[in-house]
Amino acid sequence: MELVLLGLGLVLVFEGLVFALAPSRLEELVKLIAEMPIETRRAIGLVAVAIGVFLVWLARGF
Repeated sequence: MELVLLGLGLVLVFEGLVFALAPSRLEELVKLIAEMPIETRRAIGLVAVAIGVFLVWLARGF
């Protein structure tokens, strides 16, 4: 549970920084993502999940 809370906290910190420091760039990014084909968005999501799982596995290994 501690690891889940740590991960959730880090996600919120990074997401909050994006909203706080570059809100106009975030709007541009949302428009860009909306214009992407669904398959591309799905592939990006799967790659992000794979990288996340790898990082968690790497962190738990130490």
